[in-house]
Amino acid sequence: MRILTLSYEFPPVGGGGARVVDGLVRELANQGHEIDVVTMGFRGLTDSDVVDGVNILRQAARRKRTDICYTREMIPYLLSALPRVKRLVAERQYDINHTHFIFPDGVLAWLLYRISGLPYVITAHGSDVPGYNPDRFQFQHAMLTPLWRRVVKNAECVISPSTYLRELLEQRGAGTELQVIPNGLNADKFDPGREKRMRILVVTRMFERKGVQFLLQALRGRTLDCEINIVGDGPFLNTLKRMAADTPADIRFHGWLDNESGKLKELYETSQIFVFTSRRENCPVNLLEAMTAGMAIVTSQDPGSRELVGDTALCVADNQPDQLYATLKQLTRDPARCDELGRRARQRFEAHYAWPIIADRYLALLEQTRV
Repeated sequence: MRILTLSYEFPPVGGGGARVVDGLVRELANQGHEIDVVTMGFRGLTDSDVVDGVNILRQAARRKRTDICYTREMIPYLLSALPRVKRLVAERQYDINHTHFIFPDGVLAWLLYRISGLPYVITAHGSDVPGYNPDRFQFQHAMLTPLWRRVVKNAECVISPSTYLRELLEQRGAGTELQVIPNGLNADKFDPGREKRMRILVVTRMFERKGVQFLLQALRGRTLDCEINIVGDGPFLNTLKRMAADTPADIRFHGWLDNESGKLKELYETSQIFVFTSRRENCPVNLLEAMTAGMAIVTSQDPGSRELVGDTALCVADNQPDQLYATLKQLTRDPARCDELGRRARQRFEAHYAWPIIADRYLALLEQTRV
């Protein structure tokens, strides 16, 4: 097939959703399909690239940061990208438009459908669904509800990476076919066989809802017999650093690390325990990465996280610092238990989330909806 993919976030810009788009289009290209990705430009990046057979076309934009994009930056992207995608549709004769993120790219897909008739499928990623993220876009969703419903209703299908998000879409009156296809990851992203050290790793964007503060609250006035590495950037980072000053634990902030960096790879492959206590998630990619690396995972009882890890992780209630501390203290004293959890996490990943498995599910759907 010849597939147009719209995604305002694409590596090295963006977070987990961007990496999902990247992994999926590479797998589809590897299977012989023609993929054009239209995305936001960013300083230092070329206007176009071909990576592993994927054509990446970057639209000039005013985005200032890699880790967060504001509404005022999305609107110029949409306005400038529309003429470009119109030309691409006329020249390339696509079979289907697979768009990621209902806002902003779903608006672009809907306008393109109105102009050219090209059908579109949307993968929702979380914050593009009203009610998912209490920290962002509440005002925008309230103001743009009629447009959101029009974009969703006219899609051939909306794909949700989790049952939890699908249920939220239903509650919001999506009015179209909904399917659940989880996120994927390359099985060789990280080597689970490397010798691990008893240390804790946290990798996430630094927003309040991501829950890093719960770990720091658990460690207030207390310590663990291992170092704690926290990777990521975002508007909540300075608050977290101030909280870390209240604990004697060995906490090391690394800031933003490129997902392909050797440093991040080393941290994943050689750290024993991964902690992610987010309040709300939708098939989080950082948990997939920890599963791939064979780490013992401690996560929250958030439905999206629990659905992903199944019975291979230890789940704790958010904002329960004593429970979290007790769980980590027990794990850090039991390397055999950590190894067991890591093996089970890797086995679950291989059975359900490797990219060839996920891509085949996407292809079956795209074949049904193509022109």
